[in-house]
Amino acid sequence: MVASHRCLVLLLVSLAATAASAHNITAVLDGLSEYTLYNSYLSATKVCDEINSRSTVTVLVLPNGAMSSLSSNLSLADVKNALRLLTLLDYYDEKKLHSLHSGSELTTTLYQTTGDASGNMGHVNITNLRGGKVAFASAAPGAKFQATYVKRVKEEPYNLSVLEVSDPITFPGLFGSSPSAASANLTAVLEKAGCKQFARLIVTSGVLKTYQAAMDKALTLFAPNDDAFKAKGLPDLTKLSAADLVTLLEYHALPRYAPKASLKVTTGDIPTMASNGAGKFDLSVHSSGDNVSLDTGVDKSRVASTVLDDTPAVVHTVDNVLLPPELFGSAPTPAPAPAPVADEQAAAPAPETSAPAPAPKGGKKKKQAKSPSHSPPAPPSESPDMAPADAPDAEDADAADGTKKNGATAVAVSPVAATVGCLVLAVASFL
Repeated sequence: MVASHRCLVLLLVSLAATAASAHNITAVLDGLSEYTLYNSYLSATKVCDEINSRSTVTVLVLPNGAMSSLSSNLSLADVKNALRLLTLLDYYDEKKLHSLHSGSELTTTLYQTTGDASGNMGHVNITNLRGGKVAFASAAPGAKFQATYVKRVKEEPYNLSVLEVSDPITFPGLFGSSPSAASANLTAVLEKAGCKQFARLIVTSGVLKTYQAAMDKALTLFAPNDDAFKAKGLPDLTKLSAADLVTLLEYHALPRYAPKASLKVTTGDIPTMASNGAGKFDLSVHSSGDNVSLDTGVDKSRVASTVLDDTPAVVHTVDNVLLPPELFGSAPTPAPAPAPVADEQAAAPAPETSAPAPAPKGGKKKKQAKSPSHSPPAPPSESPDMAPADAPDAEDADAADGTKKNGATAVAVSPVAATVGCLVLAVASFL
């Protein structure tokens, strides 16, 4: 009983810790009027999804005045990089800021994870200055301290810390470093990414113009690479009508901005540019860790890479051509496995036998004839160790009868209970 209580307590603590690690940065800032502009840009750039996907993070927020000065002459893509540089991938509260080892520390930011930062330009230097001030600067050589710590806004030890700073953190080359959707030649981007066949199809079908018109509003494109068009079992796309080919290509795009971080937190079906209501031409998104896959109902494909991310347009490459069931039917159902030979023998009717002859009076009883060799043996007992002497008494039989009545529930629950029990006991063994 004590062990059971201990397992239950450990399970509840584990569940509580999991719940505590989940946070929503926009919900934290919602209702705080001094950060409304900052919060709106978190949503517009989808940096909020990148923040929420991190179990440990410190967000340096700007008040409305500083955020307005930052965003006034920048594109949305440049604002996105500035917000990423203000997001530290470690937990810093007020106490930790004032007790840095040697008075200074270099920490990683979200911008470093994009791959756009050269060297350690995606890091931030935190330093204790005279008079108890804490300042932040770029890791660029000779960078001046631009931002200073103002106050704490929200703390969820040791998962989320939200701190107000006076100014943004920038460095020469931060803005304009990412390719721009406005200036990008979409077909050139696709060809460079190894999607030449897809680029040719969108040009010849006229869908390129549809994509270009959407790039200024919101567009997410899933471009199959050239190997996807050589995959075994791929239907002959040349047999599609012109209208169906347009639908297929529009099925590879979403009328929304969905970078990979946003796809990772997406659940259920999402509409594509080909969707016409009632769930037609929708896609299903699945994620596991850092991997994201798309399920059409006919095939699945991994989101392999991001070749262009300029809010509000993003281009991902995928490993397979996305085949909508509305054009290519549903996924084939696997053939049922053949029945085991033993089952066939068990189902076969037993051979007819003549009635046994009456035993002669006063004689010994004849031994019963053995059953035919091809008849299946009797199934083994569920409890071979139980001898007749070990049979349950009346009270135990009643209990067993009650168990049979609830058998379905017991069978359904026991595997889950066993799994949870094993996990909890494994954790308990290290305590």
